[in-house]
Amino acid sequence: MKSASKFEKVAARCWNLLNEGKPFTPIFVVGTMLLFHMDALTDLPSALALFESLLYVIPVLILYYIFDFPLFLRNYLWIPFVVYLIIWNDINIGLLFFSIGLYFFFTVFFWGTLYYHLRIGTSWLNFTRFWKLVLKNSDSTSGNAQEQLPKFLLVLSLWNFFFEKISFNTPVEILPVLFFYIFVLVFAYILHKNLFDWKPSMYSGFTRDHFPQPEKSMTDKAIVIVIDGMRKERFYEADTPFLDYLKENGTEYMNMETVYPARTVVCFSSMFTGTYPKEHGIHSNMVWKLGIKVESIFDSLRKVGKKGRLFGCAHLVDSMGSDVETFTAVMHNDKVDSTIMERAKKIMKEQDPDVFIVQMIATDQTGHSRGVLYDEYLQKIHEADRLIKDFVEWLKQEGKMDNTALFICADHGQADGIGGHGHLDEGERFVPFFIHGPNIAKGKKVEERHSLVSLAPTLAYLMGAPFPSHSRGKVLLEAIEKGDRDNG
Repeated sequence: MKSASKFEKVAARCWNLLNEGKPFTPIFVVGTMLLFHMDALTDLPSALALFESLLYVIPVLILYYIFDFPLFLRNYLWIPFVVYLIIWNDINIGLLFFSIGLYFFFTVFFWGTLYYHLRIGTSWLNFTRFWKLVLKNSDSTSGNAQEQLPKFLLVLSLWNFFFEKISFNTPVEILPVLFFYIFVLVFAYILHKNLFDWKPSMYSGFTRDHFPQPEKSMTDKAIVIVIDGMRKERFYEADTPFLDYLKENGTEYMNMETVYPARTVVCFSSMFTGTYPKEHGIHSNMVWKLGIKVESIFDSLRKVGKKGRLFGCAHLVDSMGSDVETFTAVMHNDKVDSTIMERAKKIMKEQDPDVFIVQMIATDQTGHSRGVLYDEYLQKIHEADRLIKDFVEWLKQEGKMDNTALFICADHGQADGIGGHGHLDEGERFVPFFIHGPNIAKGKKVEERHSLVSLAPTLAYLMGAPFPSHSRGKVLLEAIEKGDRDNG
């Protein structure tokens, strides 16, 4: 299996500019306006008027960048557009229809069909389902039509209004514009202050202040397999005999909560530092400043002469750098997980890390390209089960499972629509999480709510390594058999 090339890493970052809702809105608005008024660019006075009028809409673009309107909050986004129509009653029907057509061309055909066909091999007819997923998606990404439409229709209408005023040397009345922007600011603030109430609570103290550090390791190795984007109730519905065996003969955490926002790079950063975005500095898949700001489990392991390795997709490098060995995600989705697990065997054989983390991506990619409520999604979970069984049996043959803790989890779930995840819609928040191994309690179900930030300190605890510097997660002591803890 090929590693992700430098080009793929850069391409992944560029794609996130179009995938993440915050940067997409201004990029789409500017691109649409320039295309619609392409003739103005050939005339210097008109071109200057076009760019001067852009300055008038920058405040609302900033407001829409600062404030997300995911989930049900998107329903309120039509109110500023209606207020605009009441105040100015000026729209360019051609521009609005052009922007709507361009948006659905980008999301349904370019993204949902061409992009997924070239990257993971979906059918050229994927658009026949993808348009429904885009209309249903509730997460704050470019694929959330119900959020993006009122945003860009308002900004384009404002921009075109100012452009026409400046082009015809008609003065722009600043006071109504100022009052309108103040209204949008206050409106967004009140909504988020009173209705944006679904973020998970965070642990306040550091792990080291609440949990003792063991004097020696309790396990020789730890293997963490992250089935990216595996929705919890869909996992229970899937045919997974081996994973069922592991969770029934290990310890399962029934209410394991992901972090906010539930983006892959954010989740992995939190899982393996033990803390939250405000401390580790990764706030979305679009990483503006590379590298986490705090210690990771890999730093902790190095302090005791041990080695950790994360085998994952290209954009995980953005947070954890050289501790990540990458694979290319440009591969048919029916082959990618099996290729990943074969490469994982090679890494274990050649590098023999003490803590090895593997990311499987076919389930997540199926959710994004085909939706989570279809049989294809269950099939990918079933395939993951078969591949993990094969990998564990190979580890046993190699003598690497004698005293090894095996963690199986997802980094986040997935919502309806295009399998969106980030703002914790139904299906995103709680993830499958269970541990199996010689030191792990068998047949135990933990009902207490826990957070994925507990993964890093639990790994450190089992491996006899210090907790990462800013780790706030709880050590998952319920899973560790009492006799083994007393020996630590």
